[in-house]
Amino acid sequence: MQHFFQNYPWLIAVIALWTLPWKGYALWLSARKSHKVWFIVLLIVNTLAILEILYIFIFSKMGKEKTGMPKE
Repeated sequence: MQHFFQNYPWLIAVIALWTLPWKGYALWLSARKSHKVWFIVLLIVNTLAILEILYIFIFSKMGKEKTGMPKE
């Protein structure tokens, strides 16, 4: 794996540029909605933005019955 990234160093930059905005927005949204567990999970787990995108478009819109958090 190390040899792969040595041959394609630009790939790390592309991954970072893809992941950072999604992670930042998802963290901001979870903090704003007081979803503490989601904030911690999104902060720790790195899924190449898949989990962040799911949170933004699906889980952040769920109400109390699905997330245990009150609706805004």
